[in-house]
Amino acid sequence: MNTLKKTGISLAVAILVLLGSSGGASEPQARATQVLHRTVKIDRLDIFYREAGPRTAPTILLLHGFPTSSHMFRNLIPALADKYHVVAPDYPGFGNSSAPSVKEFDYTFDNLASVVDKFTEQVGLKKYSIYLMDYGAPVGYRLAVKHPERVQALIVQNGNAYDEGLDNDFWKPIKAYWKDRSEKQEDPLRAFLTLDATKWQYTHGVRNLETISPDTWGHVQPLLDRPGNQEIQLALFFSYGSNPPLYPQWQAYFRQHQPPTLIVWGQNDPIFPAAGAHPYKRDLKNLEFHLLDTGHFALEEEGAEIAARIREFLGKQLPQ
Repeated sequence: MNTLKKTGISLAVAILVLLGSSGGASEPQARATQVLHRTVKIDRLDIFYREAGPRTAPTILLLHGFPTSSHMFRNLIPALADKYHVVAPDYPGFGNSSAPSVKEFDYTFDNLASVVDKFTEQVGLKKYSIYLMDYGAPVGYRLAVKHPERVQALIVQNGNAYDEGLDNDFWKPIKAYWKDRSEKQEDPLRAFLTLDATKWQYTHGVRNLETISPDTWGHVQPLLDRPGNQEIQLALFFSYGSNPPLYPQWQAYFRQHQPPTLIVWGQNDPIFPAAGAHPYKRDLKNLEFHLLDTGHFALEEEGAEIAARIREFLGKQLPQ
């Protein structure tokens, strides 16, 4: 609660966020925040998603990062669903969605975005705000450029759209792989897919390790260890090189359409450091900017604050 008090967010909002769908909520609110677990067919793939909240409310589309899935939003969804329609899909190769081999599906960010685009249409999302984290940024910005009329707001949490965000040591071996897709450049990247690396992503830069549940890597690592999944992830590491050339297009979208944007960024993230957050200020006029004293998966330590920030921000931006 100390962080919330310091940021000036009301205690009442904090309590509402922390209650979520627990027994402290009223019966109507408990029903509203009940999370449903669903699957739809997109291009012969099973796409799993979590959904909660009234469909008549403004929609928030939650786009996850690597190496997780919609599981990363397991606490955020009920914290928002009393007031918003919240939808979080798993990409192909992640979570509970289909994971065809690299011979059966071309794992590129263009294709991930295409699947998510078709998903939004199949489940009837006409307008939405987008939560963009890590891989969710290149997926979501492709959607925003293609359908700017659908995007009501952006919520950016360690999601990159600027060269400054990739100018760090973490990206050096990946950039080498973009230039030379060889076994020599590929082998070092397999270290990113180990249990130690997954734990590091969740724990590096956090203030209090006791706030980070081992259920996170306990959920993620068995999925990474599935036969063929390393090849899926390596294909996406390579495809990430298709994103920086699109940064000027995404920045032009920011300048032209000026989507209301909330930045809630874990400033201790060595993958997408705060250097990638500040450039958004150049292009967006309606911007609320917060650096949080935590790491890459900021929701794990600062979920209550992020939820409260989202509620406050969207409450001012979207008609109810």
